[in-house]
Amino acid sequence: MPRLSEVIAALDTLWPPERAEGWDAVGPVCGEPDQEITRVLFAVDPVREIVDEAVKLGANLLVTHHPLYLRGTTTVAADTFKGRVVHTLIKNDIALHVAHTNADRADPGVSDALAGALDLRVVRPLVPDPTDPEGRRGLGRVCELDHPLTVRELAARAAGRLPATAQGIRVAGDPEAVVRTVAVSGGSGDSLFDDVRAAGVDAFLTADLRHHPASEARAHSPLALLDAAHWATEWPWCELAAAQLDEISDRKGWGLRVHVSKTVTDPWTAHAASTETPNAMGAPN
Repeated sequence: MPRLSEVIAALDTLWPPERAEGWDAVGPVCGEPDQEITRVLFAVDPVREIVDEAVKLGANLLVTHHPLYLRGTTTVAADTFKGRVVHTLIKNDIALHVAHTNADRADPGVSDALAGALDLRVVRPLVPDPTDPEGRRGLGRVCELDHPLTVRELAARAAGRLPATAQGIRVAGDPEAVVRTVAVSGGSGDSLFDDVRAAGVDAFLTADLRHHPASEARAHSPLALLDAAHWATEWPWCELAAAQLDEISDRKGWGLRVHVSKTVTDPWTAHAASTETPNAMGAPN
């Protein structure tokens, strides 16, 4: 069985920590470098439900996309929810490793997995990494559809292919407009609107779209917007990442057992549709 330090070294070849954004917090969070690793669990969020799942599974390494402590902390006290996560991990000899924006920029990375889930053909990065001479790494992806779809049909495909959430898929734009090219970005994507417009695509699928950036984007062009749940757009990466580690394990003869959590950690749990169709009469008094 490999040691934790060996597995981390392998993960760092997939998602080098130096390619993370400067504000990010990636890499090992806890775990003894010399401990043996036999079972690995991939998930989006390092929350209590996922840690409990890792304990039940008998995993000794948890790999998550989101950091546990993104902005630092002064305590890991067990009466805080993040402190309880740390205590549970250490008590059960479970290491935690984070691959966040370094996985976003990777080739393949988070947005490649999102495009793959929707059967989109990746053409190029939306925001290329200037350090990549081959032009394959970077944030987001510009994609092509195998055949044109309406915005409504593309939204239905996304709703059917991505994990189910209370939010589903929100749409801005003409539902009957034809889509041939799509930009995708796993996670929060409304900081990329300038790049999306420059790419000249018909639609942009991402998550966490806010009112003002979305409104301004629609005012600039007929670009259709598809807003999915943050967790749902990043979960496909867990399957991609698990397959990558499986391949490394087979090549090195490690015999790791690699799992992907199907626990829904999207914070939204219910959705109530409006009872009336929006119209030009304005908001109710």
